[in-house]
Parts: sequence; C-alpha cells; structure tokens
Amino acid sequence: MPKNILQDIVKIKMVKLPPSRNIFPQKDLPEKKPERKPKPFRALWLVALISIIFLFFALSYLFSSAVITINPKTKDFILDKTLTATKDKNGNGLSYDLVVLSGEESKEVSGGPEQDYLESATGTVLIYNAFSPKAQSLSQDTRLEGSNGKIYKTKTKIIIPGMEKNGTPGKTEVDIYGEKAGEDYNSPPLDFKIFGFKGTSKYSKIYARSVGDITGGLKGKSSQVSDTDKVKITKELSDTLFAKLFEKAKNQTPASFALLKNAAFLNIDQENINPAPTPDSFIVDLKGTFNGILFNKEELTKEVINESLAQENSTDTTTNTPNTTDTTNPDVYVSNIEDLSISSFDKSLITLGGMQDVTFNLSGTAKLVWKIDADKLMADLLGRDKSDFNQVLAQYSNVDSASFEIKPVWRNSFPDKSARVKVIINYPK
Repeated sequence: MPKNILQDIVKIKMVKLPPSRNIFPQKDLPEKKPERKPKPFRALWLVALISIIFLFFALSYLFSSAVITINPKTKDFILDKTLTATKDKNGNGLSYDLVVLSGEESKEVSGGPEQDYLESATGTVLIYNAFSPKAQSLSQDTRLEGSNGKIYKTKTKIIIPGMEKNGTPGKTEVDIYGEKAGEDYNSPPLDFKIFGFKGTSKYSKIYARSVGDITGGLKGKSSQVSDTDKVKITKELSDTLFAKLFEKAKNQTPASFALLKNAAFLNIDQENINPAPTPDSFIVDLKGTFNGILFNKEELTKEVINESLAQENSTDTTTNTPNTTDTTNPDVYVSNIEDLSISSFDKSLITLGGMQDVTFNLSGTAKLVWKIDADKLMADLLGRDKSDFNQVLAQYSNVDSASFEIKPVWRNSFPDKSARVKVIINYPK
C-alpha cells in the first residue's frame, strides 16, 4: 500500500518572543567608538599663545614713542622805511660793513661781416712846466705837436705843478692819442710842444716827452663784433660775473651778517675785445669789481620788529582793543631778512673808504616768526594723557598749530622719557 507523504510532516508550534530579546544579532549597525580625552599639549599651546600676546603688549608699551609736530606763530607785514647805517659802529644803532671782490669773465664770439676799422695810436707822456712857479692848466684834448710832425691829443684835463725854487720843472703824466687813426701815428718815444702855445714864451718852456712807444694805430678792413652784439655780450658777461661774485660773497659772509638782494653792485673796470685763435672770432673779456653792503642780522631784525610795533602802535585802532602781538619778545626773528630790498642810496659812495654813513630805504614783505622752547614743551607733555595735549598747548601763545602721533596707536599717554619723544618745529625757511 502506498505511503502517505503528509503523514510525515511534523507540525511546529510558533513561539512569540518578547520585544527586548532578539536572538539574531544586527550586524548592519555601526559600532560605537569610545570617547577620546583631550591631549595635554593643546592646553600648553594655548597658554603659550596668551603669554606671547601679553609679552607683545608689554614690550610695545615699554618701547613706545611719540612725534610732536609744531607750526610756530608767524606774521607778515609790509615794510617801507628809511634807515641810516654807520660803518663799523660800536654800540646801539644799525651798522654795516663792506665786501669787495674782483673777477673776470670772457667769451669767444664770432665776428660779423668785414667792415672798415680805425684805431688811434695811444701812449703816455710827461708834461713839464719850466715856465713859472705857478701851476699851469691844460684842458682835455689839448693838442701836442710831436717831433715826427704829427698831432696828438690829451685824453683828460690836467694841472702841471709849478717850477720849484731850485729851477726843477714841475711835471705830471697824461695819456694821449693820435689825432687821426692809423699806423702812421705809431712811433718810438717822441718830444712834444704845446701846439696852442706857438708864438708865445710858453712854447719852449712847457713841453712833453713820451714814456715808451706810441702804439695801437690801425686802419683797414676785417670782421668785427657789431655794436649791438657788443652791448648784448657785455651785459651777459656782466650778469654772469655779478651772479658768481654774489654767490662767492654770500659764502664768505659770517652767519651773523646778511647780504641783501639789492645791496650789491658790479663796477666794470675793463672791457677788451681781442682776436681769437679761431678765424673771424674774438675774445670778449670783462673785468669787474663787486661791492656789497653787509648788515648785522640782529640789528637789522630789531629795526624791522620796531617798525612793525610802531605800525600797530600797540592798539588796533579799528576795534580799540589792545594789541597782543608781542614783537618786543627776543624770541621773535625775521625769517626772510635777506629777501628784503634796499634802494635810494648812492652806490658810488660805497667805494669811498672814508664814507661812514649810508642812508637807504628798506622795503618788502617781512615774515616775523616766534621761536618755541622745544625742551620745555616736551617736558610739559611727558607722561601726560594724550587728551591733555590741547590743554598743555594752550599755554604756548607762540604756537599756531600742532599735531602728535603716539606709537603704539592704542597707547593713551605720552612716554615718560624724553628720549622717546621727538619734537619737530616747522620754522619757515
């Protein structure tokens, strides 16, 4: 008989487990890592960083510094005053001294088109007076008849001293030139008679003899420097020479003296035009003497300040209020004393050694500047809070404006040591 397969199936009873129990492990869930404790060296780095920051701030305060910039009080006023100065004066008043320098300047220039040129022969003669013990006068361009038969003329008026008691003729020297230009008047030494005395007793008693040869007479054609170019070149050389000698004089002037702009001039002593080695060229040579007036700076400054005070008259006449500009303060000076101009004086008198007084007009815009005691200002600010700066500055009436810079920027007070404070005063130049 066939077997029944269903009879071999065993029925299994299902048992429900409590929710908290699970006999099957959950392998897909991540494992929980254990907590890491902070490492000790991180705390050490934090402490070191804080220490470095503290040290930085401590050092920045230790090496702090300050720069104070001050603009002093100034005042401009128009000056126009007549003054008198005395040479080498000792005591009160304005004194002056002189500076005298000589120099030479030359330039090679090209000549113009060929033209006629004429040069008169020149020389020097001694004129004798054997006629009378009284002096004899001869006018300029007195004609002298030479032993060569030619006529020469005196360049200046002269007076011939009288004959001495022992019979020695009086004599004087004078320059002469040929009546006509040309080489014909060049000559070795000559004897002369006064042409105008012909037919009189003076003709043989007043006579002349040349000192050396008579030379320089020329006549012909050649390239010449035109009169227009000559004037232009002379002015150029004169300006150049004056500028050089003025600079040289300023460099030699003592610090206590001032050489003003218009207190100097140049006298032209000699001007020559000679042929240059280059064909149709000439060397223009100019020699001159520089004369300058030196004023004592302190004395001149006092005159300027006194004039300023006189102008204000200690009271503002428009508001009738007292003048607060204390120009009598010795700490006031004139910064541009050498830029003032002088005029209205006789320049020709400067070269006379015996001149004592010179009167002139002093004009220009004078700049008065008040000095500041930098050391005292620094001492007043040492260790003070920077908020006190304006309060301290208010005590200095000679300060126009000021500013400061403190390092490090977060510091609230000035350093307490003067070595760490720098005061800059912007005095006008």
